[in-house]
Amino acid sequence: MPIDATQDYDDDNVFAKILRGEIPSDKVYEDEWAFAFNDIAPQAPTHVLVIPKGRYVSWDDFSAKASAEEIAGFVRAIGKVAREAGLVEPGYRLLANIGTDGGQEVPHLHVHVFAGRPLGRMVAS
Repeated sequence: MPIDATQDYDDDNVFAKILRGEIPSDKVYEDEWAFAFNDIAPQAPTHVLVIPKGRYVSWDDFSAKASAEEIAGFVRAIGKVAREAGLVEPGYRLLANIGTDGGQEVPHLHVHVFAGRPLGRMVAS
């Protein structure tokens, strides 16, 4: 069920539990700013989720409250995940769902990295 991106951070959300090691994940990458893991229900041959380690609900929450170091570290981590997986060519897609209309289901900022096949149009007509 989509969530409201303006809500307070929920420490019991599934990604918070993954960060705390309470729920296992198939880790792809980790540094001080971000954690990346394979999606359990992939929508493409490559489907990685990249999450910041801080308590941020959405991109707007993150951009308003995170430090410059956190923002730079998270963005660099997304790029590093793509490069290390060999996705730069022929390409990949980044997607961040925000809020109810955006289809966000977990109230922790996350970026989907999709690749491995032609992904079609950005938004279905």
